[in-house]
Amino acid sequence: MTLLTVERVSKAFGGVRAVSDVSFTLAAGELVGVMGPNGSGKTTLFNLIAGALVPDAGAIRLRGRDLAGQASHRVCARGVARTFQLVRPFAGLTALDNVLVGRLYGRARERRRAATAEAERLLRLVGLEGRARLRASQLTLMDRKRLELARALATAPELLLLDEFMAGLNPTETESAMALIRRLQGEGVTLLMVEHIVWALMDLAQRIIVLSAGEKIADGAPGAVAADPTVVDVYLGSAGAGRA
Repeated sequence: MTLLTVERVSKAFGGVRAVSDVSFTLAAGELVGVMGPNGSGKTTLFNLIAGALVPDAGAIRLRGRDLAGQASHRVCARGVARTFQLVRPFAGLTALDNVLVGRLYGRARERRRAATAEAERLLRLVGLEGRARLRASQLTLMDRKRLELARALATAPELLLLDEFMAGLNPTETESAMALIRRLQGEGVTLLMVEHIVWALMDLAQRIIVLSAGEKIADGAPGAVAADPTVVDVYLGSAGAGRA
């Protein structure tokens, strides 16, 4: 079943077309990666889906309902959550209270007791058991990323956008992050990921979308995308597809 439809979406800033006539669909339960060199339009695409930007043209639909032009909080209420490359937890709040914000004011709108129980479950899910009472400012970078993920999940999303979730992590932390992402997909979460660690994205994703200069140049299985001469020439040839 199609969950997300992006149809001929474009966005320009002045004379620069950041996203140009991009179309794709995302099925419920899929894990799809988005990659491309810096300036290829990945973050702009995420901002368009999440409601931070309004497209100049095209349609964005979640289960057939139009998202384009909706404010970000309304997009979240429709079922889209995201994380950011630069994590933004409420530094002075505990890990538990950070997740409670998402639970109490997201789609679920549960009573305090039920919301607390679910927040504690999400902290366990992302590997933060035992850290619920620590302030966000006391957590490591990896744990802050886990926290932001738990807070996004607390809004009960149908679609989760992961923006450079593995940025800044060491190799051991990257492997841990990959295991966590696999766990989320195993729970039925639909994921769209932007990631610069190409080998990790190739390992995780069922499908890869490649952007270059705002245009979609490939969309397919990781092996097929890695062998695509256009992709190799534009992106993989300069960045490298293997482990570094």
